[in-house]
Amino acid sequence: MQTPIAAPAATPFAVPASRWDAATAAKLSPAELLLYRSNLLGSDLTVTNFGGGNTSAKLAEVDPLTGDPAEVLWVKGSGGDIGSMKLDGFATLYQDKLLGLEKHYGGPNEDDKMVGYLPHCTFNLNSRAASIDTPLHSLLPFVHIDHVHPDAIIALAASSGGEAATAEIWGGRIGWLPWKRPGYTLGVQLRDYVAANPGIEGVMLAGHGIICWADTAEACHEHTVGLIADAANYLNGKLAGKPAFGGQVVAPNPDRAAMAANLMPRLRGLMTGSRRKLGHWSDHAEALEFTGSAEFERLAALGTSCPDHFLRTKIAPLTLDPARLRDDAYLAERIVAYRDLYAAYYARCKQPNSPAMRDANPVVVLVPGVGCFTFSTDMTTARLAGEFYGNAINVMRGAEAIGDYIALDEQEAFGIEYWLLEEAKLQRMPAPKPMVGRIALVTGGAGGIGAATAARLMREGACVMLADRDAAAAEEVRAGFARQFGKDVVSAIACDVTDEAQVQAAFDACAREFGGLDILVANAGIASSAAIEDTTLELWNRNYDVLAQGYFLTSRAAWPLLKRMKDQGGSSVVFIGSKNAVAAAAGASAYASAKAAANHLARCLALEGAPEGIRVNVVNPDAVIKGSKIWDGDWRKERAGTHGIDPGKELEEHYRNRSMLKRDVLPEDIAEAAYWLASEQSAKSTGNMINVDAGNAQAFVR
Repeated sequence: MQTPIAAPAATPFAVPASRWDAATAAKLSPAELLLYRSNLLGSDLTVTNFGGGNTSAKLAEVDPLTGDPAEVLWVKGSGGDIGSMKLDGFATLYQDKLLGLEKHYGGPNEDDKMVGYLPHCTFNLNSRAASIDTPLHSLLPFVHIDHVHPDAIIALAASSGGEAATAEIWGGRIGWLPWKRPGYTLGVQLRDYVAANPGIEGVMLAGHGIICWADTAEACHEHTVGLIADAANYLNGKLAGKPAFGGQVVAPNPDRAAMAANLMPRLRGLMTGSRRKLGHWSDHAEALEFTGSAEFERLAALGTSCPDHFLRTKIAPLTLDPARLRDDAYLAERIVAYRDLYAAYYARCKQPNSPAMRDANPVVVLVPGVGCFTFSTDMTTARLAGEFYGNAINVMRGAEAIGDYIALDEQEAFGIEYWLLEEAKLQRMPAPKPMVGRIALVTGGAGGIGAATAARLMREGACVMLADRDAAAAEEVRAGFARQFGKDVVSAIACDVTDEAQVQAAFDACAREFGGLDILVANAGIASSAAIEDTTLELWNRNYDVLAQGYFLTSRAAWPLLKRMKDQGGSSVVFIGSKNAVAAAAGASAYASAKAAANHLARCLALEGAPEGIRVNVVNPDAVIKGSKIWDGDWRKERAGTHGIDPGKELEEHYRNRSMLKRDVLPEDIAEAAYWLASEQSAKSTGNMINVDAGNAQAFVR
């Protein structure tokens, strides 16, 4: 074992406080009070993690068929998140029918069968599916029930000292049930335990969390928050002044951000499978505390405890030696070893009716001094996996403070991961969009063509890094896309493509944010118009700096990331060129020749990239006036002057009528062509140019 070094005291558990507002609650109906309570609990990550836990209330309703009074169980529906759900996120079921289901129950082997009866209890044709935890709420006689999975509670539930600690904290007010997988059997066991122990106020469920109840919505909320605060304060007392996990043996690396940017694309490239992975990196205090600790390898190998954690993080993480991260052969060897470990776990645990083995790549990768990396086929799931492993770290820290941490039994873990009900849910999910798992960087991303291209890629599921020299504009566009497509799939960075350091920083940020790169759209541009005798050297150089050198710098920085995807179907570079790159234009020698240089660079890169699976193609627009930042400046006046026309609507009419098809060319038209060249639809196209100019015979590609 390595010798501990000076380390700070263990990270304490956050202690939740009530946020119940009586004035707000007074205005709400009984169902709205349930929602209010649920949202308050779910929006506080010290109370429950994303998608975890469930809440319920038994409410008086009117049967829509008979008009008679009916007691209805409102309970969080399957797959919902209590922090963000609305009223339609609750399943509603006749309570008397739920109680009548027990006559169909034949014992612990019939949990899956009992789930099949739940839809027959639906009230008011509610289409929201009831969750597997519904019996925990229906079989207890209490009106308001909360079942949550906060870290401080699971730390007790996953420790060899948890039962004794529960007795010490609450003095018999909270009971204890040993581990049982969620389902009807657990509901029966819980009901019978509560009946045998009158007066208890809740029950710790080993491995999964706590369930508690009260007569009113407010009292239930206060009870839940109070129990969690009790557990957190108790554990903080045990941890006070001591280092966690046996003390620190590897200090946080000050260069960990650069290390993450270098490591993530290399891991991603090695995680071959049916779909590409996206990555998320966390270097929060808990991750660094755990990965740098003396007990790191021992505890990491045990895996997680709570079913919610396990479903997001797999049987165990992959751990890496920080001293060997630059060694590609080492990384490949470790990925293969993990796949073999996972296949062996599947072989040991599978049943005759088990679904086929799923993706054997790791979800969680831990590196001492660097942090926690998580990978999945969509960005939100990758981020959530990191959050859930952070929860697991907290659980291990608390559990070890009062005893030994206890992970899920391997066979039980397999039973949850390959649960036939879960498999059926996966099979019902719609096919992913074609760009899910793809990462794009778009230069000039805040401009008309850049933003339209980014939107087109995100509409089909891609993650996009917007790079633009105008940081404020880039952030404005990013914020709009975050509202439209979700915050996880879009990021932005200030980047002047003529600045070598800024270009490299943009690609490093893309690697850290999403895991690598599949698509480069080189779009950042300027335009100028001047007769040759009026073209200054400064003007000439400015065009070449942006349009030729800028395309070179972005391509060169992208290349190492793009090469990593060779074994996963390759990658794509799309240059946004110009009609002027292939058709001479009077009064625009600097602009047109720089565009021609960029287009020929694309041909050279197509030759160089083919052996690496990198396709390089060009879209040549013409007169994209609407929505274009270039045409908002001097270029409009200059080109209007060249043609001797008014720079207002007359200019747009001039270009429209000049085209063979007599149509305006819009940013979305260029985006459509760029998307096609970036997608698998053009998988056998490289070194090509596509004109999107409404027809210009002079620009026909030869």
